[in-house]
Amino acid sequence: MKHFKYTLAGILLLISSFISANQCYDQKQDKIDEMHQQKWQILVSESQLTPREADVVQPVFMEYEKSVWDLHRKDREFFKSVMKNAKKEKPNYSELNDRYVDFEFKEAKLFKDYHLKLRKLLQPETLFKYYKAEREFKRKLLKYFQDRRPADRPKPQ
Repeated sequence: MKHFKYTLAGILLLISSFISANQCYDQKQDKIDEMHQQKWQILVSESQLTPREADVVQPVFMEYEKSVWDLHRKDREFFKSVMKNAKKEKPNYSELNDRYVDFEFKEAKLFKDYHLKLRKLLQPETLFKYYKAEREFKRKLLKYFQDRRPADRPKPQ
């Protein structure tokens, strides 16, 4: 009977841990989705997309954002694991450099594909405004995160 209680307690602990991890992931995903929606609203407003343009561009935007986030997530996981293991053994810097450059190429290819789709959907002047709004969003987001840094951490130059 004592063995049964420990087994049951262990199973309940495992299930609760799994549920908690899923809730944490869902909350993080909700924040990412919310950020994408905020970004989309700013892009529509700042680039003055018509309702028709917004309807045809939004799926392309969401596909691109998801692809970029997936790419960043995979790369972040890789570099995080390398840095975690760096305490035990020296990292293979050649591999890290190659991985970094590959990441940059993949991200550039995603953007190029995104651009080729967008230029079929938007007039050149509207697309220019759209890209300008995207750059401005990134600039404001970066400033927001820099301003949130603790006072004892140096800000990047």
